[in-house]
Amino acid sequence: MEQTLLLNASYEPLKIVDWQKAVTLWCQQKVEVISVYDREIRGVSISFKLPSVIRLLRYITVKRRFDYVPFSRANIYARDDHRCQYCGELFPTIELTFDHVVPIAQGGRKDWENIVSCCVQCNRSKGGRTPAQAGMQLLRVPKRPDSTPAIRIRVGLRNAPDSWRDYLYWNAELDDT
Repeated sequence: MEQTLLLNASYEPLKIVDWQKAVTLWCQQKVEVISVYDREIRGVSISFKLPSVIRLLRYITVKRRFDYVPFSRANIYARDDHRCQYCGELFPTIELTFDHVVPIAQGGRKDWENIVSCCVQCNRSKGGRTPAQAGMQLLRVPKRPDSTPAIRIRVGLRNAPDSWRDYLYWNAELDDT
């Protein structure tokens, strides 16, 4: 089913919501419908076009902390430059895994300071031991990144509705993929 682009009162894109959420917000009089799809929604006593783009009637402040980097597998790989932190080899994402420097069984935590990118071979060699116990050495001590690594955002527009294009104006590379 179609999705709906949700805009702030300033026409800044916020997120994509399901059409059901868009209709709920419209019925609660929290949004105005900017653009619609050709498809119709029909109820017993009401019929209307499915919303494609909606805009909040009240501006909401979006808190963006530029120094906050979410803890995720992708961000761990980016922090470590897609290199195994034991052998130093560069790997594609699909061939990487992550390793707990101090294993959970020995009190290790799942956080920036205890997780590193690792190739499958080194991960198997290390096993459930610390690097010292396994006779291995880390290339660098893991730590929380100071800022989000520079990444290239690509928004595929081939499948995005034409009605969204006017509102996707962020500093991103837009292509036809």
